[in-house]
Amino acid sequence: MKLSDHFTLEELVHSQDAERHNIDNTPSAAIIENLGVVARSLETVRALFDGPIIITSGYRSPALNAFVHGAANSQHMEGLAADFICPQAGTPAEICQRIENSGIGFDQLIYEYTWCHISFVATAPRRMALTLNRATHGYDVGIIV
Repeated sequence: MKLSDHFTLEELVHSQDAERHNIDNTPSAAIIENLGVVARSLETVRALFDGPIIITSGYRSPALNAFVHGAANSQHMEGLAADFICPQAGTPAEICQRIENSGIGFDQLIYEYTWCHISFVATAPRRMALTLNRATHGYDVGIIV
C-alpha cells in the first residue's frame, strides 16, 4: 500500500526481527494513519537529499519494541517515527546536521551514530535535535559530532 510518492506501508512496518522471532507487527488503522503522516513528511527529507533514503525501522508493535530494547515511550510504537540511512548524502552525523539546519518540521531528530532517527507529528512539532550519549545511554541536546 502506497502511503506517499516514494514510501509504502510495507517498508514502514517491515522488521527482520519480527519475522525471525514471529512477533506480530501489524499496525492498527490509527497507526496506519500516523504512518501516512510519517511517509509524507519523509518526502521532505528525501527532497532535501535529492534521492532515496533507506528505512531501517519504522512502526514497532509494543512486543517488537520490547524485543529490540526500544524506549518505553518510543514514537515508533505510535507509527510516528522512522530510523534511516542515506549513504549518498553522507554520514548519519552529516545527515542529521543538514536536517537540523533545514526548515523540515520534525518532532524529534536523533543522531544515533550509525543511523538517524526522525519523528513527525500532525501538529506543533518540537524540532528537538538530540544525540545519543554512548556513555550514559541518555541523550544530549543538539547534534553533537
